[in-house]
Amino acid sequence: LRQRVALALQQIVVVSNLEVSGTYGFKYYNNTLLQQAFGNYREVLRKVILSPVMGDYLNNANNDRDAPNENFSRELLQLFSLGTCNLNADGTLAGGVCTPTYDNEIVRSYAYALTGWTYPRGGKSPWGCGSNGTNCRYYQGDMVPAPARHNTQALTLLSGQLLAEGHSAQQALDAVLNSLMAHPNTAPFVSRLLIQHLVTSNPSPAYVGRVSGAFSSGRFGAFGTGRPGDMKAVVAAILLDTEARTETPANSAGRLREPVQLFTGVVRALNGRTDGDALSWWWGEELRQHMFRSPSVFNFYPPDYPVPGTTLVGPEFGIHNANAALQRMNYLNYLVFWGGSQKAKGVPKAIGTFANLKAFTADAVDPDRLVDRLSLLAIGEVLPPAERTAVINAVSAFSIPTSGTKQQIADARTNRVRQAAYLVLASPQYQLIR
Repeated sequence: LRQRVALALQQIVVVSNLEVSGTYGFKYYNNTLLQQAFGNYREVLRKVILSPVMGDYLNNANNDRDAPNENFSRELLQLFSLGTCNLNADGTLAGGVCTPTYDNEIVRSYAYALTGWTYPRGGKSPWGCGSNGTNCRYYQGDMVPAPARHNTQALTLLSGQLLAEGHSAQQALDAVLNSLMAHPNTAPFVSRLLIQHLVTSNPSPAYVGRVSGAFSSGRFGAFGTGRPGDMKAVVAAILLDTEARTETPANSAGRLREPVQLFTGVVRALNGRTDGDALSWWWGEELRQHMFRSPSVFNFYPPDYPVPGTTLVGPEFGIHNANAALQRMNYLNYLVFWGGSQKAKGVPKAIGTFANLKAFTADAVDPDRLVDRLSLLAIGEVLPPAERTAVINAVSAFSIPTSGTKQQIADARTNRVRQAAYLVLASPQYQLIR
């Protein structure tokens, strides 16, 4: 669960290897999100603001005190906390129309407030070094204050937060966080995004409102500390809500299983292992979700991507087309029929990517049991009757000889397992999460 929540956060507070080199920095960034997955969203934002990877990606590290780059401040407001339209507590538009949450003057004020931060100490590469009290480019740790580069002018932020002339970079950071966590948009905006990543693409306003309430109060039942933004309370509210737990979901419920979850889910269901290498330049590119390599700060897909011919949104369909659909099936072929991939040469602790079909060959003599077991492992329930019957019939068509060599019998069993695994994992019940 911690990994799932961190993945959701990673797709809200996006950084990308397309713009920033140094993979060790992305490891540190991901570990930070893992640590904060059950922490507090205020701390998530603080860590994001102070991240040297984010500082490099969105031009906030060593920002100019007198004419700061506004890239980070704009995305902090637009994507990481508030959104662009004023919202009700249930995520619907306040007043029924989009009224801007902020204007360019506010973006500029936040840019000034967040000047005065440089890379953590430890960088040694000459090409990444600056001047005037700044440190060399380095991604391990939090950014540190660079007082000479902080603009100390008086500023007015959102939520009534004021900064007096002469303030420090740390005081400005605290005021920025106070303003964002106190803003009425943060709870519904972040709550809806987390619901979309963890449960369903089209949560009802009531669902968003309940989770937003947990975000604002910092409590959900026995979960949470009572501090606004408590992630344990928010995650519990998301996963234990009636819309998430119902056995009869609405037609609009669910979401497309995104490529990274397709990849890892198949490996897990088939008792396999992976070092993740196959999900980078190979399947990450083919499936259009090369992790840590988002095409922009707007993630791999937008949260409001429309499903044609409906009033629904389907974010993950933003990277899904006819070719991607075929590549998803090719991935199943690669793992189930081709045996996956060998470990990369010269890479310490590499293991490759593979399934362990031997764990299922004992069930091959009973197609019903084999299909049901694979369904439970992959989907969490057996296939619907019609689909179950179709898969069982297809698996049964692969006969197991009553006589022959041990190898022939073993091969026949393995063929049944492969067929069953492919069909279960290719089914709509696996491809869509409901």
